[in-house]
Amino acid sequence: MKVNLALRFMLEMCGLVAVSHWGFQSGGGFLMKAVLGMGSPLLMAIVWGIFVSPKGPLRVKGSGRVVLELIIFSVAAFALYDVGKPSLAIMLAILAVVSSIFNHLLEQQRSFAEIVRRGR
Repeated sequence: MKVNLALRFMLEMCGLVAVSHWGFQSGGGFLMKAVLGMGSPLLMAIVWGIFVSPKGPLRVKGSGRVVLELIIFSVAAFALYDVGKPSLAIMLAILAVVSSIFNHLLEQQRSFAEIVRRGR
C-alpha cells in the first residue's frame, strides 16, 4: 500500500510538471507562456485538492473519484504527447490507470473490513 501511495504522489508531481511544461511550450508570447505554464498546474492542483485528495472538502467517493483521477491524469498525458513526448505520455497513462485501480480496490477492501469489524 505504501508503494502505491508513493507512486501516486510521484504521478501527481509528474502530472503537474507535464502540464507546466506544456504551458511554457504552447503559449504564444512570454505572457501567455507564463500564464499557461504556471496557471495550468495551479488549476490542476486546485481540482485535485478539492475533489480527489483524501482530506478534500468536496471529495468524490468511489468509482466517480477514479474517473476524475483518470481524467486529470489524461490531461497530463495529453500535455506530454502534445509537446512531443509520446513515450512519457504512454508511461504516465499506464501507471496512472494501474495505480488508480489498485488504490480503488484497496479502499473497497478497507471498507469491507470495516463493515465486517462493525458487524462483530
